[in-house]
Amino acid sequence: MSSFQHRQSAHCESGVMASLLTHAGLPMSEPMAFGLASGLAFAYLPIVKLSGMPLIAYRMPPKHLIKTLSKRLGAKLHTQTFGKPEQGRLALDAALDSGRLAGLQSSVFWLPYFPPEMRFHFNAHNLLAYGREGNDYLISDPVFEAPVRCASEDLQKARFAKGALAAKGLMYWLDDVPLEQDWNQLVRQSVLSTTRILDGMPLPWIGIRGIQHLANKVEQLDPTQVKYNRLYLTHIVRMQEEIGTGGAGFRFMYASFLQEAGEKLGDATLQEASMQLTAIGDNWRQFASACVRASRSKTEAPNFAPIAQQLRGIALQERALMKELGAWAKRKR
Repeated sequence: MSSFQHRQSAHCESGVMASLLTHAGLPMSEPMAFGLASGLAFAYLPIVKLSGMPLIAYRMPPKHLIKTLSKRLGAKLHTQTFGKPEQGRLALDAALDSGRLAGLQSSVFWLPYFPPEMRFHFNAHNLLAYGREGNDYLISDPVFEAPVRCASEDLQKARFAKGALAAKGLMYWLDDVPLEQDWNQLVRQSVLSTTRILDGMPLPWIGIRGIQHLANKVEQLDPTQVKYNRLYLTHIVRMQEEIGTGGAGFRFMYASFLQEAGEKLGDATLQEASMQLTAIGDNWRQFASACVRASRSKTEAPNFAPIAQQLRGIALQERALMKELGAWAKRKR
């Protein structure tokens, strides 16, 4: 327990996995964990509603990082869910008492160490339990600067909250983490997978086609529907900038992965790609600012065409970058 080092991170799932791997003896930064798991994505999902608005996602869905990263590194991933909360508590206690670190999926809303203004009903928040003292669990929550404590009753509520993405007490841990890795093959495999996610799916709402689809939706907004337009544009911004790490945040994280991978492999192509993706992340931020300005416009009907054009420009930049990275990943070294 004393040897565990808490690390704050930008995103819960990649943060927990980076901590688990580092603790197991394979040093891993959060961007490297995110990049090797091919976490970067885009999806516009009208069938999944959040407050009546379509889900807009900038990363792969919950659990993807945990499963993909374990598989690519050849680590043995154990996962358990429970029909009864008491079974989940006993299994966690047994794991911690044997000196194991346990990743947990939980609801942010029921974790009392979150300030009230940060709590909302989101059941796919990942954290790490590394010990227990009395009735308290010792928690490494990637969102926080320092480790926190959580009373048993509260953690039970958070682990077994009902609703969308209900965790059912999900607990996971790693065994047999291979400390020797073929980094060149790993990076190429994961980069190629990311290019296919973003620019190889035939579905109109996934990847770069999804970005273009959102641009069309913005352009088609009816200027007379002021209330709906305001809700729609602020929803886009919230999904991009506030929920999880957001759109630009995930682009910046993947850019950090490319930078680190470029240094590890001594490859200037990846470092150049990192700079390009950082610039694209900045453009996502500018698009969000344009949405905010249009949603606040009180005097005149906003012109949505330039905002849609900004987004189409981003789609073209991401497509060009994915083509470059795909060609790099297929080249033999």
